[in-house]
Amino acid sequence: MGKYFGTDGFRGEANKTLTADHAYKVGRFLGWYYGELKKQNGDTTPAKIVIGKDTRRSSYMFEYSLVSGLTASGADAYLLHVTTTPSVSYVARVDEFDCGIMISASHNPYYDNGIKLINKNGEKMDEETIALVESYLDGNLNLFGKKFLELPFATGDAIGCTVDYVSGRNRYIGYLISLGLYSFKGIKVGLDCANGSAWNLAKSVFDALGASTYVINANPNGLNINQNAGSTHMEGLQKFVVENGLDIGFAYDGDADRCLCVDEKGNILTGDHILYLYGRYMKDREKLRNNTVVTTVMSNFGLYKAFDEQGIDYAKTAVGDKYVYEYMAKNDCRIGGEASGHIIFSKYATTGDGILTSLKIMEVMIARKAKISELASQLKIYPQVLVNIKVHDKTLAQNDPDVQNAVKSAELVLGETGRILVRESGTEPLIRVMAEAPTEEACHKQVNAIIDVIRAKGHAI
Repeated sequence: MGKYFGTDGFRGEANKTLTADHAYKVGRFLGWYYGELKKQNGDTTPAKIVIGKDTRRSSYMFEYSLVSGLTASGADAYLLHVTTTPSVSYVARVDEFDCGIMISASHNPYYDNGIKLINKNGEKMDEETIALVESYLDGNLNLFGKKFLELPFATGDAIGCTVDYVSGRNRYIGYLISLGLYSFKGIKVGLDCANGSAWNLAKSVFDALGASTYVINANPNGLNINQNAGSTHMEGLQKFVVENGLDIGFAYDGDADRCLCVDEKGNILTGDHILYLYGRYMKDREKLRNNTVVTTVMSNFGLYKAFDEQGIDYAKTAVGDKYVYEYMAKNDCRIGGEASGHIIFSKYATTGDGILTSLKIMEVMIARKAKISELASQLKIYPQVLVNIKVHDKTLAQNDPDVQNAVKSAELVLGETGRILVRESGTEPLIRVMAEAPTEEACHKQVNAIIDVIRAKGHAI
């Protein structure tokens, strides 16, 4: 991770840690950089960059700032307007853009925002290019054998233009509809759109496939994105599904790259459930390439036990869908994701896609001719306890021999009945101590034993 960009873009509170000036400069660099790369390859056409945004109030400010920077550097900016992160990824890839930009802070509250960069293949931007963006933001850009204190402005007919590109978003909707293998007629589906990017997309897809679609949290006002709604606040959808006698419910986050599910009884199905249901479905049809499902280290112990019972192999990556996708691409895997609901189906997309994920769960339910609760009951999720402890130095605390011995002792106690995970936070001065075991009491006991050592050694703040 860099100074500004983390695993999911440049994120922060709007006009505090992430400002309109930052967005303008990101646009200035990207517009100039991709234009220069084209010139060096003998192509004199302007760089083409596609932009999408979510519904938070500051997204318009950042959109206009990015467009100003891009066009001032000679690039053409194509606007998808309010749309999902996976739609920007799709359009960047299929319409041959030089790169894509999504303005969103995902599941964060409205006052936060973010700038996500996507390459021409629809993947998250490579670290080398992000490092160049950061160098320009810090006024320390060395590139093409030259130091740039400032970038040249385009003039005359070389100044870029802005293009309304809502047609690209509509084509993405059509693509999703084309992936529906079965009619949803007669199935009552609930959608929680989090007052975010999915608010005007998801229902169109489900309606087109014949579902009886019921929607909540699809009235964005710029301030209510993710507010007691969506995949981080499932209680509203749980109640809605039960009260309306729905067959299934899906909840998205602010930019709709996540999806969690609610069964007809109101129980939550996590990303781990989705990986299990679709991974097993693929294996049964001999479609699970390399017989492997890709997870992160935060997936539940119960998921791995279930995979073992089904003879399905699995990989564990660092937390972040970026790392999941990198492993999948390198090892030719077809499905992977996180418990939080970032699920990647690499045959169809290069990033997590909430709406696509919900379509795939519908496919399993219809193909199996069973209620989603019956299918999900085959996976036992173990109780989990996660405690964050603030420390002076994350690395020093985690590498302390006494802390490591405490972790080993906990692992010996749990044996094959559970697991311990101790890791550093990627964004805060925290050590995260997590245990999964047959009972919550056993989890607390092992977590507390490790935290007691961290405190006793003086690492805790």
